[in-house]
Amino acid sequence: MTTKTVDVLLVGAGAMSTTLGMLLKQLDPALKITLVERLDHVAHESTDGWNNAGTGHAAYCELNYTPQKADGSIDTAKAFAINSAFEVSLQFWSYLVEQQVLPAPQNFINPTPHQSFVWGDDNVAFLRKRFEALSAHPAFADMEYSEDPEILRDWMPLVMQNRKAGEAVAGTRVRYGSDVDFGSLARYMASHLEQQPEFEMLLSRTVRDLKRKADGRWRVKLKNSQTGEREKIYARFVFLGAGGGALPLLQMSGIPEGDGYGGFPVSGQWLVCRKPEIVEQHLAKVYGKAPIGAPPMSVPHLDTRIINGEKALLFGPFAGFTTKFLKQGSKLDLPKSIKANNLKSMMSVGLNNMDLTRYLISEVMQSHDARIEALRKFFPEARSEDWSLSYAGQRVQIIKKDRANGGGKLEFGTEVITARDGSLAALLGASPGASTAVNTMIGILERCFPEQMASVDWQSRMKAMVPSYGQSLVEDPVLLQQVRERTLSVLQLDSAPAPAPKLSAAAEPAEVRQSLAS
Repeated sequence: MTTKTVDVLLVGAGAMSTTLGMLLKQLDPALKITLVERLDHVAHESTDGWNNAGTGHAAYCELNYTPQKADGSIDTAKAFAINSAFEVSLQFWSYLVEQQVLPAPQNFINPTPHQSFVWGDDNVAFLRKRFEALSAHPAFADMEYSEDPEILRDWMPLVMQNRKAGEAVAGTRVRYGSDVDFGSLARYMASHLEQQPEFEMLLSRTVRDLKRKADGRWRVKLKNSQTGEREKIYARFVFLGAGGGALPLLQMSGIPEGDGYGGFPVSGQWLVCRKPEIVEQHLAKVYGKAPIGAPPMSVPHLDTRIINGEKALLFGPFAGFTTKFLKQGSKLDLPKSIKANNLKSMMSVGLNNMDLTRYLISEVMQSHDARIEALRKFFPEARSEDWSLSYAGQRVQIIKKDRANGGGKLEFGTEVITARDGSLAALLGASPGASTAVNTMIGILERCFPEQMASVDWQSRMKAMVPSYGQSLVEDPVLLQQVRERTLSVLQLDSAPAPAPKLSAAAEPAEVRQSLAS
């Protein structure tokens, strides 16, 4: 058995771990870092381009980020938080392009307008309110709104083909939305990291044991699935960024902060069209409203995708259920994750989410024709023979204790769990996921490397990578304009000039501040 000692051990070679590794190496090139991955390739689970929507989530088009309150007003807090977090990712990626760490932007990110589309009087009224609430703030000042079928036909030709005359429709558009090939992005970062001193990539490694020793270090036992060789690594800091596989590893660690967490796996499927004569008619990500009872990850959308240079259209996702936590996982993943400390929470969630269960069963039972009918609500002229079914990656939604009610609650966001001493961090959950990876990983650095992050050296390096670091883009419209002009230019996402931002009282700054603080 080989044994080695490192400063940082990253588990899982996806968008999260490669982002954290890149940040750490930029902040301190002398750090000794090892990244281990269960598969024999980098970023081939949830991060892979075909396993996710590839939307650069900025809350421009995702209607589930702006729910309607009981009084009819629009809750914009999550939209502002996600928009601000995505701007952090754009700044970091721009820095890496400028430093020639990443290749030309079109290799991993492409301009793709972000649009919302609804039909029916009630939905049109909702979208109009949403537009009014968001566009009053500089972050969304470039958002356009229309109920004119001719304008909408120009924005989204396939969606507007042969619509019923007189049907109430509405749409919004932000021209500089993006399609991100997160798989390629992660692989570019991993490739750069492998060329750095004091960095090692270990593929085909499965974590078999994870234990904290008396000296504060973590002892991690690995098995090489190709050779059967056993390895042992001692690390001062461990990050569990293994997607759906992070929950079992968190449970293995035994840290009290992970007590009571469980997972609810949701699978996904896409309809894919690769016919050039259809694909070339659509350049947008068009999001609609989720069906009643559907999880947020099942918001329907018709997407332009550019993956490994190949252009295609995706529609979905269609949700499903499996007991696997990973696409290439085991059917025993869910049963094995049930422990004494999360059994009550998981049973409570199961009993209180029967509508979701019935919805997932109905999705699994759908025929190809039924999925095509769902597509035709977005693309009326869709033909069954032009579309094939593709299986997306697994998403494990968070189940945690509901201390107020004594049961459990199901959450559809992401959550970072860290050990009290900052020696271990784990990322659970799904959306908005990789889009906000940079902001999320900076948060981990602040919690787990507080002394270094407070140093003059790390502060100056952070500001070089993310110029807005330590400041609020929501509350500083001038800084927002400066940052956005740079990132849109460097990443080649927009050729049109943006109007000068104007801060409005309608921007709900107190609500935004509360969201960002949380």
